[in-house]
Amino acid sequence: MSFQNRECEMFPCHSGVPEESFNCLFCYCSLYVLGEACGGDFTYTQRGVKNCSGCTFPHERENYDAVLARFPDLAELARRRDNDLSEGEGT
Repeated sequence: MSFQNRECEMFPCHSGVPEESFNCLFCYCSLYVLGEACGGDFTYTQRGVKNCSGCTFPHERENYDAVLARFPDLAELARRRDNDLSEGEGT
């Protein structure tokens, strides 16, 4: 499956991926919240913000299965967050 938003002012937003195979399916990377465990090529800015502008991992077709395979990790993060929030309601 491939999706391109050619009307996006940033398209293509990463160099290194051939335009004809560039995929915008994971435009806002699902793996961002995994921090250093995301598996992509990122840096941190001086302010400590994760900078993924050099990462093409979720935009490359051969990595789709790897991105989807991380969804249980994302679900676990959401579950832990929800538990932490619900435990804080009683205080």
